[in-house]
Amino acid sequence: MHLPQPKRFLTLLAALLLWQAALAQPRKVISTDVCIYGGVAAGVIGAYTTTQYGKTALLVVPTAHLGGMTSSGLGATDIGNKFAITGLSKDFYRRMGQHYGEFEQWLFEPHVAEGILDDYAKRGGFPVYKQHRLLAVRKVGNKISEIDLERTDRPGKVALTIKAKMWLDCSYEGDLMAKAGVDYTVGREANNEFNETLNGVQLQDKHQFPDGIDPYIKEGDPKSGLLWGISDKTVEPNGTGDKKVQAYNYRICLSTDPNNQIPFAKPTGYDASHYALLGRLINKSKYKDVKNYMIINALPGQKTDINHKGGFSLDMIGENWDYPEANHKTREAIAAKHANYIKGLFYYLANDPGLPSETRTSMQRYGYPKDEFKDNGGFPHQMYVREARRMRGLLTMTQAHCQSKEVVEDGVGLAAYQMDSHNCQRIVTNGMVKNEGNVEVDLGSRPYPIAYRSIVAKEEQASNLLVPVCMSATHIAYGSIRMEPVFMVLAQSAAVAATMAIDKKQSVQQVDVKALQAELQSNPLANRTVPEVLADDNIPGSFKPIVGTWTSETKAGNKYGLSYQSATDTTSGIMAEAEFTAPIKYSGKYSVYYFQTGLAKGQTHTQLAKNAQLDITHADGKATLTFLHNENLGEWHKAGTYQFKAGSNANIKVKALSKGILNADAVLLVPEK
Repeated sequence: MHLPQPKRFLTLLAALLLWQAALAQPRKVISTDVCIYGGVAAGVIGAYTTTQYGKTALLVVPTAHLGGMTSSGLGATDIGNKFAITGLSKDFYRRMGQHYGEFEQWLFEPHVAEGILDDYAKRGGFPVYKQHRLLAVRKVGNKISEIDLERTDRPGKVALTIKAKMWLDCSYEGDLMAKAGVDYTVGREANNEFNETLNGVQLQDKHQFPDGIDPYIKEGDPKSGLLWGISDKTVEPNGTGDKKVQAYNYRICLSTDPNNQIPFAKPTGYDASHYALLGRLINKSKYKDVKNYMIINALPGQKTDINHKGGFSLDMIGENWDYPEANHKTREAIAAKHANYIKGLFYYLANDPGLPSETRTSMQRYGYPKDEFKDNGGFPHQMYVREARRMRGLLTMTQAHCQSKEVVEDGVGLAAYQMDSHNCQRIVTNGMVKNEGNVEVDLGSRPYPIAYRSIVAKEEQASNLLVPVCMSATHIAYGSIRMEPVFMVLAQSAAVAATMAIDKKQSVQQVDVKALQAELQSNPLANRTVPEVLADDNIPGSFKPIVGTWTSETKAGNKYGLSYQSATDTTSGIMAEAEFTAPIKYSGKYSVYYFQTGLAKGQTHTQLAKNAQLDITHADGKATLTFLHNENLGEWHKAGTYQFKAGSNANIKVKALSKGILNADAVLLVPEK
């Protein structure tokens, strides 16, 4: 339809006036006590904690979904030692347990995790701004005063301005920290910078190609060029620092239920030559099933959490080095490239005629789940950004802290996972293809404290900012700390510190750390409910041997805390016995749980006493029950619910009823809500 000229002019004039009026309108500004940037699980916990302390919180989420990796495929939780998971982080896994009918649940489906995190946001009552991301940061002196946000679908335009007293950067990338002018680093330090041995370049034998895999397009002919994904650069000596970043991938949730599968389709731009090196590896190996080329963790609902394994797998090695410092557009392109790589990998494994039929058949058992990531074709939303920027704060956590050679006194969280780095590059050495950068060093599941000083910046740079995710650590130390439940713990600690700083009108650097530690201990769920009671062999007065020779052990990987007690002299007629004691501060009903230690390296179930007995003394008398001592190891087991009286002790005796080793680790009393 063509408008007459005068009407057309008036219509254009009206539109122009409306546009000018919109520009003239004041910018939308929101004020809050604490602004949390980053919608990962840590960000949700940080915002929720803030509201429980009577402060207003606001959560900025650059994506369309809450949870980051926790709700985007990483359903097999990396723990190290359950003792390290405290407060609301532990509450998250307890809520997951309620969903699945267990006490705690560490294996879960992505949509269940997102639902629980959505519920934290609902109960916390804080506003959540999804698909908003950082555009600019303004400071007054050393204090962040406000930030500008843009909508992800309208880049470059200020959509919202946030003013806050305190700020938490809970992003995987550390964007708020960086724009605020805080010192940070990217890549690997040289070993000599922090007196380490596992940092920098590391050419080791884990997640590695076997000897003899030819790197050239035409085997034995360097002139034919290198296969895709192999660098022609010379590898530096071990321990050399660089700006290379450990590989990213997506943690993939697939379904084994034929009724809940989306088939693997050929992605746009698919190039089978990108997987030729994997084909060469498979065809030269006696192992043909895809389980030999991917870590496949089984999740509830006939689903998986799939991760990288071996020389060539889900990690897109060497293609992410620019990501930490890149702009949003470049990051989106890198994430899309990684997604396309994995989609092509699955299609290749399921369909390529050059692969053994056993390989193709084993991949065809799986499909993308119809009931996960429904707005993304069953594919996860969040790329696994294992490491990006790392702050240089008041203290840098190092290898020495991970190995307990140095122990900080201002701990506000624990880590216990191995020092873990994925590969950084794929190179040629001695005419063979090799990966470089993978490091896995076991810490014996020994928890160690993470310093408060490592989550705060230097005061002259930012006096009202806490950084619990891109915290201050060397590359190799960060590889141990960078676990989702630990990030949640640190975010809770950061949020409590922020509220304390507001109340005292002080900087986050001036927060009384001992008072913070006491608050985290006495109010673990941030809601003033009665805390649970732990009796552990490392707590003075908690454990007492009665019969047998008991020794403190650390050998079992799946233990609770630093150690456990073990009696090895249970012989016919003399059965070992010991007692846990826990002081009760609040009267009420408590559910009693007993932790069954995992096996030590080289140990078998048959070496353990098969049957054991618990005697529980409570306010109404005594309860006795027997249990299988050599089964269902590394877990809490409920021993009933009983009444306990304030000022008394809960006494729980454990006794062997058959020959073999008797272990005693910990007892937990959880108050009924």
